[in-house]
Amino acid sequence: MDIQPNNEQNMSAPDSPQSLEGRENEEVKSLDDDNGKGGKKKILYLLVPLILITAIGTGLYFSGMLDSFMGSSENADETSEQADREERPVDPGSVAFLAIPDMVVNLSSDNGQPRFLRLSVQLELESPEDAAAVEAVLPRVIDQFQTYLRELRVEDLRGSKGIYRLQVELLSRVNAAAYPTKVKDVLFQEILIQ
Repeated sequence: MDIQPNNEQNMSAPDSPQSLEGRENEEVKSLDDDNGKGGKKKILYLLVPLILITAIGTGLYFSGMLDSFMGSSENADETSEQADREERPVDPGSVAFLAIPDMVVNLSSDNGQPRFLRLSVQLELESPEDAAAVEAVLPRVIDQFQTYLRELRVEDLRGSKGIYRLQVELLSRVNAAAYPTKVKDVLFQEILIQ
């Protein structure tokens, strides 16, 4: 057992004004201490640049500006295809075109009013042999086109973006139907929406 000397300073009540005053000074010192502020400042000095760098990097990535630095595989495929096209001399006799019969389809409409699309298309192929191969599966190609076109709405075909989307979709479908023969492009001869 510890026995403390009977001293008046030690015997002051814990809630006496003198002891509270001493505690307030201790608390004020700990809040005003530079160690607390210095730690917060260091964290801010580290986090703010880190957040800024992350935001800038994200913006550059999504805008596509980092693709040239990162060597994106999509760009590599496109550049290799472009290089192949540039290396090959274009011989008008080696390119073949295949006319697809005119198609008239009923478009989907929300208001019940009948809307029609008349489409005239030619396919660009690399050789006359490819044209013969695609012509052999032409009913399959037409079926792919018809099923896709019937699901379109007039809004889907508005503007150059809509026509481009249509061209890309038709190219994808004709390549799937005529596989392993590769169709280079789908060329629109006539597009009429009524």
